[in-house]
Amino acid sequence: MRQRVNLARAMAIEPQILLMDEPFAALDALTRAAMQQELLRIVAAAKTTVIFITHQIEEAVLLADRVAVMNARPGRIRRMLTIDFPRPRDPAIKRSVPFQEYAGELEGLIGHAD
Repeated sequence: MRQRVNLARAMAIEPQILLMDEPFAALDALTRAAMQQELLRIVAAAKTTVIFITHQIEEAVLLADRVAVMNARPGRIRRMLTIDFPRPRDPAIKRSVPFQEYAGELEGLIGHAD
């Protein structure tokens, strides 16, 4: 409930850009999935740009149009990956081959240190 209130509070001021730093990290899997869908719905309606920080690869692929993979040290963008899925996004997309290919590519990028 607290995360829903935080999201509502942030959207109430109608921001052009919203920065979210691992907002769903402490949630259980079902609540996390519900919040992801709620975020997708709200952002689509409000046309807000979101910079969303997450360590969850599937979450990044589901929510993002572009994913920035960063180096650990120094913290620089290592690679930008464009996620080419139409919106609105259905959670069932997670079972698709293209989704798994994006997730695999990101996992490979994260697994290879410079």
